[in-house]
Amino acid sequence: MGYWNTRGLRGSALEDLINLTNDVYKQRHVAIIQKIPTPITPVELDKEHGNISRAYFDHASTVDYIGAVQGIPICFDAKETTETRLPLQNVHPHQIEFMKEYEFNGGVAFLLVWFKKTDEYFLLPFKVLKSYWDGAQSGGRKSVPYSAFDRSLMIFNSNGCPLNYLETLNTYLTMDKIQIDTKH
Repeated sequence: MGYWNTRGLRGSALEDLINLTNDVYKQRHVAIIQKIPTPITPVELDKEHGNISRAYFDHASTVDYIGAVQGIPICFDAKETTETRLPLQNVHPHQIEFMKEYEFNGGVAFLLVWFKKTDEYFLLPFKVLKSYWDGAQSGGRKSVPYSAFDRSLMIFNSNGCPLNYLETLNTYLTMDKIQIDTKH
């Protein structure tokens, strides 16, 4: 089991942007998206400061976020990379299995990916991720190259949202003939 310490499980800049954006979506009644906490069991407590100083992960979590956008169930994970590719080692088998089952049951699954080097954000549909994942399992490349990220699925700061991924999700769903109203 993995262990959490004082350097682990801190909020990332990407998750902070997503959380701020989700607050805007909720206030506007456009979507309700929640951060899924990673289940941990404390091992050591800092009683003086009331903090957990060491813990272990109870079991593998699913994805970072889950919710609904105007009746459409969505789930996604936030990933960041300092490279010009997304290493598949950043995605875990249980996450692939969860997203696969989520889509099988009518939901929409994806990754939100931050390329730190270029400061660009993308929505990566599960079907694209899954094709690279399957290829890697068969001995193919172990990452999703930057060139595989569809430029029409870039995410921007717009409409008062620091990371307005619903506009990009709408673009993706329109490609699949489903549309949501992001102008609330």
